[in-house]
Amino acid sequence: MITRPDPPKFLAVDFYCGAGGTTRGLIDAGGYVIAGIDKDPVCHETYRRNNRNRTLDENEPLFIQKDMFPCAEGYPDGQQDDIMGELRTLIANKRADAEARAGTKLPLLFAICAPCQSFTKFVQRHMTDTRSESRDRDRDLLAQGIAFIEAFRADMVLSENVAGIERGQHGQIWKGFKGKLAELGYRVGSSEVNACRFNVPQRRRRSVIVAVKAGTPSRAYQGLSVPPGDFDKALTVQRAIGHLPPITAGGKDGIDSSHRCRDLSEVNLRRLDAVAPGQPNFDFPDELKLPCHRRLDAKGKRGFGDVYTRVHPDRPAPTITTRFHSVSNGRFGHYEQPRGLSLREGAILQSFPRDYEFYAEAMDAVARMIGNAVPPKLAEILAQHLYEAWQEEQNLPAVSTQGSSL
Repeated sequence: MITRPDPPKFLAVDFYCGAGGTTRGLIDAGGYVIAGIDKDPVCHETYRRNNRNRTLDENEPLFIQKDMFPCAEGYPDGQQDDIMGELRTLIANKRADAEARAGTKLPLLFAICAPCQSFTKFVQRHMTDTRSESRDRDRDLLAQGIAFIEAFRADMVLSENVAGIERGQHGQIWKGFKGKLAELGYRVGSSEVNACRFNVPQRRRRSVIVAVKAGTPSRAYQGLSVPPGDFDKALTVQRAIGHLPPITAGGKDGIDSSHRCRDLSEVNLRRLDAVAPGQPNFDFPDELKLPCHRRLDAKGKRGFGDVYTRVHPDRPAPTITTRFHSVSNGRFGHYEQPRGLSLREGAILQSFPRDYEFYAEAMDAVARMIGNAVPPKLAEILAQHLYEAWQEEQNLPAVSTQGSSL
């Protein structure tokens, strides 16, 4: 006898989905992801081929390759109205099917994790005019999500961005997003978390917002807790990637196409060998010191101590950036083998499952997909927390509104 898959706990749309880190977390939390939206075509195949839903019809989420920015002077490629129309049909159809199967109402979750680069610290003089304009535009993308939240009356909202965003020069955007959610009747929580407390083997501090539609009007301005994570079970680098087969600098595994790493020059191999795992480059012998560090030494100053060094095996990894495959960009040398981290190792340290495949030839493109992703385990735990909060709101006793203007 053929059995149909179970209904999902919730339905979801992943805005700015990239290669699918958030989507994978939502699926692992028991959700059904209807669609992911991202303008980057490089992410399309990776997103689609790794994230088949496990509930309802077990279909893949639709990858909507469109620009979230609304049509406006200077941005003629904006397709917000098109996305609105497409989502209305998709959500209505999936909701009808899923709720018929479940026999009850299912909540809708919107994950709105706008690109974080526009909120990171960056010396302005290093930017081209085009890059500066792009970052100015990207800062508005978080606010664009409000229009979708209001139009579809999403039951739950999840957002993630760089740590300290609220305290930075663009903090009003983050605060404005939270304030608007409260105005729309959501209980809102915001906090900085460290991904290593959420089963992610990496020290990655992030700002998160969680919001759930209040069960009664009086609860709309009551805050919502953000889970702090488990402070006793941080995964280490060795536990996460120590099982992978050894490879050499510039080499690759014969089976796993993502277990490949960059080649290294002789001097950079010597640099990795000159310090113990976790040790800074300040202890390089003089002949291996970087020219810029020598100049700083002469002035009694110090440069970045992490470049050309190795991760510590018994600690979580440093933050996996879009350049984690380059030892010149941080503490990204393997703790034992004389090489940089492989693409697969970076993905695992981001908590992607071992069988998650990345469909791009260029290493830079794959590293960018991995480094830009929301760690799936972080998204999974936050989604579970939101679903439990939504259930709590549904179980509130009914409140009479007779004579009320609400």
